[in-house]
Amino acid sequence: MANAANSRSSPSKISVIGAGTVGSTLAYTLIVERVAGEVVLVDIDRDRALGEARDINHAMPFSAPTTVSAGDYEDSRDSDIIVITAGAAQKKGESRLSLVERNVKIYRDIVPRLVKGGSNAIILIVSNPVDVLTYVTLKLSELPRQRVIGSGTVLDTARFRYELSARAGVDPRNVHAYIVGEHGDTEVPIWSLANIAGIGFPAFCSQCGRGCSKRDREGVFDRVKNAAYDIIRLKGATYFAIALGATRMIEAILRDQQTVMTASILLQGEHGIRDVCLSLPVQLGREGLKRVLEIPLTEDEEEALRKSAATLRNALDSVNF
Repeated sequence: MANAANSRSSPSKISVIGAGTVGSTLAYTLIVERVAGEVVLVDIDRDRALGEARDINHAMPFSAPTTVSAGDYEDSRDSDIIVITAGAAQKKGESRLSLVERNVKIYRDIVPRLVKGGSNAIILIVSNPVDVLTYVTLKLSELPRQRVIGSGTVLDTARFRYELSARAGVDPRNVHAYIVGEHGDTEVPIWSLANIAGIGFPAFCSQCGRGCSKRDREGVFDRVKNAAYDIIRLKGATYFAIALGATRMIEAILRDQQTVMTASILLQGEHGIRDVCLSLPVQLGREGLKRVLEIPLTEDEEEALRKSAATLRNALDSVNF
């Protein structure tokens, strides 16, 4: 990074734009996981941001010294990473793509303010529809794709791993599997690569005797794809898991861990897809996006990925991007 504020020797500064349930939970998670040296909460409701900052500060004696404050866009300029969680929230029975027009309008206001004056920050998009908003942020900011990343299917992949672990009766950290494509209804489970400790999922299930029929797999994926709808119906919003997922992405970037995660990035020919943002396994490090992993897919998986890309392109066309 070009300036001293973004050098590795400086305390890491994260700005969170949006102090709603996701943004405030993310700020709290950053403190608990001891990832940031400074966190700034920015919200149109300044009192909400101030209240969240004060509440989190009172947890500091139980964690590590970190500066948490409420600020404005000017205070985000020297951040290492800017996370945008602001926007209209998904309601009961509402798809993520139905938020397109409302949240694109909000981003048209937010993004120019963040890049005004030449910020060197990496921008992480968490608001939904995350793939559309990642693309919109790229276009409005004119930043390279390495520095604009969406949380994408990082949460869907975690849900997939959890459901597979529950099915197989093992620690979810031993499950390796991906959801790619849209963070939404056209997301694609990569069954062909799902494995537990290097053993393909069908082979592992035959060893443990729990079964892995087509119906079983469909049930697993239905629970993954519909998880947000179910949680929103039950409690009104999802925020714990996405906050921890975003924290893990931030940690990978700040500490240059070269971690492989599913994230929404601009495709430039990967799998024959261009000019749309969607999730694939990527390597994250201090530059942001290090590289995209072109994983081998079956013909059916490739076709489903292309359909997912077409759905997102249609959504972008609907808002003239």
